[in-house]
Formats: sequence, C-alpha cells, structure tokens
Amino acid sequence: MDSLPEALELLSARVDALEKRVHSLEHRTEAVEPAPLQLPETSVAQAIEDTSAESGGGMFAVLGKAMLGIAGAYVLRAVMESAVLPRAIVAGAAIVYAIGWLAVASRLVAAKPWAGAIYVGTSALILAPMLWELTLRFNLLTPALTATVLGVFLAVSTVLGWKPERSLVASVACAAASLTALVLSVATHHVVPFLSLMLLAVLLCEYQRTFRDGLAIRPLVSLATDLAVFLTAYIYGSSETSRVGYLALSAGVLLAPSCALFIISAAAIAARVGVLRQQITAFDATQAMIAFLLAVFSALLFVPVWAGAAIGVLCLVLSGVCYTAVIGRFRASGKRRNFRVFALWSIALLLAGVYWSLPAPLASALLGIAALISVAAGVRLECRTLELHGVVYLVVAAFVSSLLSYAFAVLAAAPPARPAWSVVLVATCAVLAYAAGRERVGEEWQQQVLHLITALLAACSVAALAAHASLGLFAMVIVPGVFHVAFLRTLIICAVALIFAYGGAHWHRLEMTRVAYAALALMALKLMVEDLRHGRMEFIAASIFLFAVTLIAVPRLTRMQHGAQRKV
Repeated sequence: MDSLPEALELLSARVDALEKRVHSLEHRTEAVEPAPLQLPETSVAQAIEDTSAESGGGMFAVLGKAMLGIAGAYVLRAVMESAVLPRAIVAGAAIVYAIGWLAVASRLVAAKPWAGAIYVGTSALILAPMLWELTLRFNLLTPALTATVLGVFLAVSTVLGWKPERSLVASVACAAASLTALVLSVATHHVVPFLSLMLLAVLLCEYQRTFRDGLAIRPLVSLATDLAVFLTAYIYGSSETSRVGYLALSAGVLLAPSCALFIISAAAIAARVGVLRQQITAFDATQAMIAFLLAVFSALLFVPVWAGAAIGVLCLVLSGVCYTAVIGRFRASGKRRNFRVFALWSIALLLAGVYWSLPAPLASALLGIAALISVAAGVRLECRTLELHGVVYLVVAAFVSSLLSYAFAVLAAAPPARPAWSVVLVATCAVLAYAAGRERVGEEWQQQVLHLITALLAACSVAALAAHASLGLFAMVIVPGVFHVAFLRTLIICAVALIFAYGGAHWHRLEMTRVAYAALALMALKLMVEDLRHGRMEFIAASIFLFAVTLIAVPRLTRMQHGAQRKV
C-alpha cells in the first residue's frame, strides 16, 4: 500500500504529458520554426581549445615516436660497432628496421598526411646514414649491393604508396632514394649502379605522372638525375689524372645513362601530349631539352668520331616528327602551348641537324628548299609560324652559302669568276619564297618585318645575279674597265629599283616599294663611293642620269599604288 501514492503520482504525470501533446498537435499551424541551436561562446571557445590541444598533442606524439625510431637506429649502430653480434646480421636487421617504418607511414598517411610524411622521413633518415656507413666505413656492402637496397626501398615505397591517397609515401621515399644515390655515387666513385637506380626512379615518376595522379616530388628526382649524368660525363670526359679511383668504363656504358634519360623524357612527353592529348608543362619542356643536351654532350665526349653525323640525323628525324605533330595535331587544337613548344623544337632541331650532318653547300641548299616549303605551306595553311620558320631558314641559308658576301662582291667589289651552285640555288629559293608569300592589308609590324627581310634577300639575289651575268656578257665583247663595271652596276641597281617599284604598285605589295627606296639609298651611296671616284666623265654623267630618272620614277610608281588602293 505504501507504493500506491507513488503510482498515482506517476499516472497523473503521464496524463499531463498526454494533454500537452494533444494540445501541441491541435495548434500545429500556430507553431513557429525552431530557433537554431545557439551554443554559448564559452562552449565554442572551449571546443576550439580542446581541438587545438588534441592536434598539438598528436603532432608531439608523432615526433616523439619518430625520435624513438631514430634512437633505435643508434642502438643498432652501437651494437654493430661493438661487434657483439655478427655485423651482417645487424646490418640486415637495420635495413629491415628502416624499411619497416614505411609500412607504419602507409597506415597513417591517408588519415594524417603530416604524420605519414614524418614517418617516411624517419625511414629515410635511418636508411641513408646507415647505408653510408655500411658501404664506406664498415665495407659490409658493395656499391652494387647498396644500390640494390635502395632499389628495394624504392620498390616497397612504390607498392605501399600506389593508391592515390598514399602517394605521399612514394614521393618522399623516391626523393630520398635519388638524393642518397647521388651522394653515394660521388663518394664511392661507382656511378653505374647508382645511376641505374636514379633512372629507375625517373621512370617511375614519369609513369605516375602519365597514367596516375603523379608524384609531387618528380622535379627534384629529375634534376638530381640530370646532375648525376652531367657529373659522370664531366668526370669521365676529363683527364685520367683527375679521376683517380673511378672504374674504367667503356664509351657505350658512359653514353647509356644520358641516352636512357632522354628516351624516358621523350617517351613520356609523347604519351602525355600525343596519345593522352594533355598540355605540355614548362617543366616537361625544360627537362626534355636538358636530357637532349646531356645526350649530345655525352656523345660528343665519348664517341666523337661518328657523334656529329649521328646527332645530325637524329635531329632531322626528330624535327620531322615535331613538324608532323605541329601541322597535323596541334595547329587546330586549342592547346597553343603544345603548338609553340613543338614549333620551336622543330626549327631548332632542323638547324642543328643540318649543321651537324651536312657540309656547307648541301646545308645551305637544304635550308633554302626548306625555306621555300615553309613559306608556301604557311601561306596555304594560314600559319604565320611556318612563314617565320621559312624566313629564318632563308636568312641562315644566305649566310651559310655566302650569298650576302657574293652580292657585295658583285655590286661593290671584285666579282668572282662564277657563283657557286649553292649561291644560285639559295638566290632562286629567296626569289620564289618572296613570290610565294602573301602580304595582307593591316598586318602587324612583326609580319611586315618578315616580308621586308624576304624582299631584301630576293632583291639582293636578283641584283647580284643580273649584274654578274651582265658583266660576263660585256666581257665577251671587250675587256671591261673600272668605269664600265661601275656604270653596269648602276644600271642594274636602277633597274631593280624600278622593277620593284612597279611590282609594288601593280601587285599592291608594300615591301617591294620599300625595297625600291632602299635601292635608291644604295644607289646614292654607290655614286659617291664608286662612280665619282673611278668613272670617266661620260660614264659619270650617264650614271647620274640613270639615278635621276630612277629617283623621279620610283615615287610616281608609288603614288600609282596609293591611287589604286584609294579606288579600291
């Protein structure tokens, strides 16, 4: 009976609760939105403080465990030095101990990247000094075996960090392995095993960059390998007295690392840009050029007999590949960087290939033909880059073939007996290249400069060949004197000025008009320097008369051009 009042009181409370619930359901339309939960400011501050404390405590805990790991490495080092146990067993246990930290890092890196990075760094800090002492102090490991241990370290880190969320493990381990190999290759004077490991690391990084998310540490690995390849070439390319302690290596072995580095870089770029249609990065372009220059440098050092011809042929082949990519794939795509980079490589490789593989006459002939093809293709495809390449090829061909010096000799000095066939071919290509060019109204000044250069080369070619032919025909009649030669040169230059002025007016080509005025300036200088000094009175009068007529005719022809443009 004592419990009856308590039961009645409980029943009354439940009835009151039911009445309140019914009342709330009946007046639901009058209910308002509940106010958002407001936490007291003291609670928010306390939560932030608790989180910061937990984070700081986690960081200190991770650092403490890393220090314990390093302390364990020192214990193993002390055991090895005291020779309590066989050093080979202790060395094996130390290597396994260092690699074991990679497993610890891979378990934490997804949830706590900073903790995983610290543990990977701990593994590298344990392994690198240990390998140094095992190789250089205790002599327990040969350089080849040391490189193998680094390879195992790299392989384990790659397997553990294969998933994207664990790639930090592979990145840090790859960089640590490459830098350790670089240092040991210099310290041990055994470059082949460590260079092989570094090339493997580069290959791994390029694969990750091409088919997966990529390793953020890739630039460091590539640059370390570049430095190792350069040091190897520099050391073995110097005198034998400066590389005491280094093993004797054949030319093929010394050339292989630089060639392998270039092949890896080129294949990676071809896969990313050509197959996967990605945009080339600044580092990819720079690394490819560094690798190519290292390969050329090594070839010229170690196989100088046939290196020039082989490099030239390789450059020509690569230039053709780059031009094919420029015209067939990148010109119409939206990735302008790919177009510009491969276009620059195309012209540089073609010039280098011609320089290394062909003698001067053949080189100038090939460049002249390449100039004509480039200009014609640029006009047809409306590609100004190809037109620029054509002008560059034409200028280089003019210098290589001595076209400019030949024109100067014919027009202002003692002409040669006959022009070289390469000079005639380059001069013909210059005239045809300018004829194939297409000037547009309202062009930018850069494009006008290109057309002016081509027009000047064409004018020099026409004037020089015409003057040489005229002097040859005149010499068949009488022996020409100095005054005869001066008058004939004046006649040819005035004729060229009139022809170009008329052509500019008839075909509405501004550059021909500019060349005509340049010929007038040259004619005025020639009258003072040559005609007035070496001519006779009647020939001087004739030269002045020709110059005066040309001086009057050229501006009138130019006004004809402007009048035709106004009518249009």
